[in-house]
Amino acid sequence: MRNFIYALGLACLGAVPAFAEPFLANRGVRVLPVDDIVYEVVPGRSGGTWDYWCAAAQYARRELGANWTDRFYVVRGRDMSVTTGRRSSVQFTLYPERAGITPKVGWLSLGFRPGESMSVQQGHGYCVQASAL
Repeated sequence: MRNFIYALGLACLGAVPAFAEPFLANRGVRVLPVDDIVYEVVPGRSGGTWDYWCAAAQYARRELGANWTDRFYVVRGRDMSVTTGRRSSVQFTLYPERAGITPKVGWLSLGFRPGESMSVQQGHGYCVQASAL
């Protein structure tokens, strides 16, 4: 019986999810999954607007396999990170309906309001600005 309990305990340890390794984008900006739909961009310092959009686009393209024309959306604007505890992060998704947000129509304000979006290619364009700083 003791061996059974020991084996059961080891099996449960294997079921505990491991912490995800962060994806490192330009300028050391980290991107981590919040769940299977939402991912979070966490800059190492305050981070400019371009850092968030650039990192979100790089993650969508390289890690999630998004096409250049696919759009990614803000799920939650600047707020405390749920993956790292840092005080500034922005959450994004490729699937707004599944994330429970309504896509916004019209011009991008370059803020971070839920539903705002841009194409992966547009977001990648911000990587040039971020690299120049």
